[in-house]
Amino acid sequence: MPRHFIIRAFQTAAVTACALAPAACSPTDFLGVEDPDIINPSDVQSPAGANAVRLGALARFNAATSGGESLLLLGGLLADEWNNGDSFIARQEIDQRVVTEANTFLTTANRVLHRARLSAEQAVDLLAQYSPTSPSWQVAEMHLIQAYVVNLMAEHYCDGLVFSTVVDGREQYGSPITTQAAFTRALGHADNGLALTFGTTANDLRVRNALLVTGGRILLNLNRAPEAATAVSGVPTSFAYTMAHSPTTNQNAFWLFNNSARRYSVSTAEGTSGLAFATAGDPRLPVCLGGDAACVTIGVPLNRRDDQTTPLYAQMRWTTNASAVTIMGGVEARMIEAEAQLPTDAPAALATMNAARTTVPGLVDLTDPGTPDGRLDQLFSERAFWLFGSGHRVGDLRRLIRQYGRAAGNVFPTGPWHKGGNYGTDVNIPVPLAETNNPNVPPGPTCMNRDA
Repeated sequence: MPRHFIIRAFQTAAVTACALAPAACSPTDFLGVEDPDIINPSDVQSPAGANAVRLGALARFNAATSGGESLLLLGGLLADEWNNGDSFIARQEIDQRVVTEANTFLTTANRVLHRARLSAEQAVDLLAQYSPTSPSWQVAEMHLIQAYVVNLMAEHYCDGLVFSTVVDGREQYGSPITTQAAFTRALGHADNGLALTFGTTANDLRVRNALLVTGGRILLNLNRAPEAATAVSGVPTSFAYTMAHSPTTNQNAFWLFNNSARRYSVSTAEGTSGLAFATAGDPRLPVCLGGDAACVTIGVPLNRRDDQTTPLYAQMRWTTNASAVTIMGGVEARMIEAEAQLPTDAPAALATMNAARTTVPGLVDLTDPGTPDGRLDQLFSERAFWLFGSGHRVGDLRRLIRQYGRAAGNVFPTGPWHKGGNYGTDVNIPVPLAETNNPNVPPGPTCMNRDA
């Protein structure tokens, strides 16, 4: 229906209502419609309101990780975890490593990440003002969200990241910074959380361990491996910080986009340099071929992607739309320790990796490859299978280039692309074009550079 007809119908209904009950309204009342979806600052200025913002930040954090098509999926598409199984150009350019600033999927993922970050930032202030006796772990978890999001973005984006904020209800536009500066910013958020006093409850331990692992991850990105190992040394290998999912509100995105919609397929030796995730037979990452008995059991009866190409490899780590996802955990702490040990004590690094492997039935001990390059390959392969789908892979591949001197073509997929043409040269994603609405972003490309 044309818009002017909708407006005229609304006006007619309003005038009729006033005519039937002249004492109840004035001719202009229909212009004062309230929008129930708008939350004003005054609505959250109370202990209950502050807690509502905190819970909202957690919900947005879920959507920014395993509850939506986030960098945990899109980053894996740029790297070698997933390859594209549909006909959307925006996904194809990520998979092919030729990413544009106007990419719609990345723009949406960027927006959701910033929403989670800003909600957590606002919750910290509101809890301090209106609920100062709240458990400290609740405030610390808001710092955790900020640390995690800023670090994740720095791992994936080019130099030129922008972090704006809101002060007294008004936007305060940030200016472009380098990824190194973003890592430093993320570490500050983690330190702010760890500076709080923690108790001994399950929630206190959960949040503190998550902050320690996130801090260690950031320190690795800053090329401070010994400090990273010290930071995570007390985190139990069994620790897991998980995202919960349900069929009706926030479905498991890996199940949704891979197993159900078939828009993603688990990669196997993608672009020559990629790891054989789909065919390795590694019990940490069970995978089935669409249509085989294992896949039929979990509801993947077709060996056909959404674009009708084959093969379709489906992950079996999360077999339902309600499967919980660990986005950070104690095994990452062990991999951080192994990386710190590797340059000076290769046997200790191997022992640390093998100790972690004892937690998964069917994994046998690794043996020493015998060369520095082989040992580094082994470590990063271990990280890849332990941390599959958790948003680490792009950051790891970039670290291999930046800190270990590997050539981009030896770590990212390269050569002929599976849908025709060749892979591009991108090793990160650009800051979205939408950020040019920020007056502090200069005209021209949003990236200061596209280096690792």
